[in-house]
Amino acid sequence: MLWKTIQTDIAAVLPASEYELWIKPIVCTQEHEKGITLAGPDRFFCAWVEQRYLDLIREKSVAAGGSDVILFQVDAGLGEKGRAPLGVSGKQLRLPGVPQGALQLRSLHPAFTFEQFMVGESNVLAQSACKALAENDYTFGRCLFMDSTTGLGKSHLTQAVVHQVLRSAPATRLRYLTAQQFSSEMVKGIRNKSMDQFSRKYVDDCDMLLLEDVHTLTGRSKTQEELNIVLDYLLKSGRRVILTSALAPDKIEGLDTDFRSRMASGLLASIQPPDFATRVSIIRNKMTAQGMQVQDDLVEYMAETLQGDIRRMESAIMNVKARSCLLKMPPDMLMVQKVLGDFAGGVVPAGPTARMICDFISSRFKLSREDLRSRSRKRSIVFPRQMAMYLTRRFTEHTLSEIGEMYQRDHSTVLHSVKTITQLMVRDTSVREQVDLIVDTLEKRR
Repeated sequence: MLWKTIQTDIAAVLPASEYELWIKPIVCTQEHEKGITLAGPDRFFCAWVEQRYLDLIREKSVAAGGSDVILFQVDAGLGEKGRAPLGVSGKQLRLPGVPQGALQLRSLHPAFTFEQFMVGESNVLAQSACKALAENDYTFGRCLFMDSTTGLGKSHLTQAVVHQVLRSAPATRLRYLTAQQFSSEMVKGIRNKSMDQFSRKYVDDCDMLLLEDVHTLTGRSKTQEELNIVLDYLLKSGRRVILTSALAPDKIEGLDTDFRSRMASGLLASIQPPDFATRVSIIRNKMTAQGMQVQDDLVEYMAETLQGDIRRMESAIMNVKARSCLLKMPPDMLMVQKVLGDFAGGVVPAGPTARMICDFISSRFKLSREDLRSRSRKRSIVFPRQMAMYLTRRFTEHTLSEIGEMYQRDHSTVLHSVKTITQLMVRDTSVREQVDLIVDTLEKRR
């Protein structure tokens, strides 16, 4: 058989121990004109063989008169299910050159994957860079520094990288930990006089380093010095590095100049609070995941009210679900308003919300919300739409772009609407009185 010939040829060029461990356990399940299909005992084993020996197998296949098309599949019957192949002693074998405990990972949240991350203008750079690094794509370089305030997705993206690497390249030697854990481990190494072992762990035995909360290293000069050495070696040797922080490198006080420069040597990606459209996507996705009926007006009201920290959105959604289960009824506007009014000390804005303004203008001018969002240029629709945009800009914290998204327009249209209403108020007394009346009514309703 072709595979037996290939194995014999490979045995002549590989060390016996390596051949016995990685080539001999492979079996050929199918052999045809287009190529051969090989099977290994588990996903880890197959991934490692494909990564390290596929080119050699192809070369020997072609030399033996076969095809260079080699397919791999998992056959759990070839070894103990869920484990790497076992040696004669019955102990789990390790990859050649990889020490015991090659992976160092913080506990991973199962939902912190790229599929569950909602992408918007505020985080698209960070998400794209993380996805590229996870896939060994160096379009954005090999070093990424992400910063943001709490609850905006730094840990989600970092863990998404880990999930992706473990799926696609499980042989990768990952180190994923916090700066605090790195510092504690280093102190322990100094006390135990085992700094050589510590250094090898992060220099020789590390393919990818993911370090969170580096802002906590303020004032820790010894830890900064050691981490600077690690980063210098990893980056110069082409390894991948992801750092996260609550502050940008130039905003962190108490850092050594060289260490600050090293951290900022790659791509800097600041994650901003999600815009309105992204908040809508986040809330809709999380409510659906909780098995709740999703109504557009409820989602938009929550997106308008819950700004900033995504964890607060998640907490509010859980509160809505709890009340819905308790009352045995699907969420409605009164329920959502009650929850948000009581939630986290009152997250509902003090003034008129964009939702209130839109509904009031719709009612006053006898139009639907769809009319205000339509592409119609009728004067009977354009003026109320401009009024709604002007009032939203005046009474809320929404940006021009966010207001534009609410009415399916761009930021320049919103700016034009604000200027138009402002000018009309100066020139036309009736318009000014109308705006004053609407403002007074909205404030009283609130």
